[in-house]
Amino acid sequence: MDDNAATLRTSRIRVGVGGWTFEPWRDNFFPKGLAHSRELGYASRQLTAIEVNGTYYSTFKPPTFAKWRDETPEGFVFSLKANRFATNRKALATAGESIQRFLSSGLAELGDKLGPIVWQFMPTKQFDAPDFEAFLALLPASVDGLPLRHVLDVRHESFLSPEFLPLARRYGCTAVHTDSEKFPAIADDQSELAYIRLMRSEPQRPTGYPPETLAQWARGAQAWTSKSPAREVFIFLINGAKERAPAAALELIRRVGNG
Repeated sequence: MDDNAATLRTSRIRVGVGGWTFEPWRDNFFPKGLAHSRELGYASRQLTAIEVNGTYYSTFKPPTFAKWRDETPEGFVFSLKANRFATNRKALATAGESIQRFLSSGLAELGDKLGPIVWQFMPTKQFDAPDFEAFLALLPASVDGLPLRHVLDVRHESFLSPEFLPLARRYGCTAVHTDSEKFPAIADDQSELAYIRLMRSEPQRPTGYPPETLAQWARGAQAWTSKSPAREVFIFLINGAKERAPAAALELIRRVGNG
């Protein structure tokens, strides 16, 4: 078990990657010969969170969520992408049934290992305040007695509108912040939750990013949480040179853990 990861599982800064099954990681992250069935158990002891992308494409059943819960250590957290059928539609006000189907699929089996729910929208989905508010009004505050935290992954420049963040806050939601060149960089300095997706790792760099860039993100996360005991930060190394994501996450965990 990584000592830094073990320490950070009790902190308010969590760092991870997207998923845990990726063939190149068999050569540069997982121990040689590790059974595929043990990949989650290993990854969850090196990292402090994982963003699950599979829930965006498929519906999982309660036993699957329970299995994930049981294979991971105390303090580990899963962020789940909501099913795409809830967000990939012209009229968001019609998403109620899809939202409920996803939230009632058994994710409450994760218990206190359930992290933020990410609602990812198509890059072509533009901001329309009444349309978006109708969607936000459908998001419940809890499921089976378990509090929910909703994160909005919006990808069109129109969401830079000054109306968007106040609307999201009104419904207790926060927006994804990303370093992607393709999507808008939205930062909400009034939210208690910061959800960051780093998407520009480079294959020629052993840790995906220059050391100073990772140091800056670590310092930023520490500064953010220092402003309020209620603040939390989730940082995920996503896309870019995906083969470098675990190394980047481990280096960021080391820097956060070392203060």
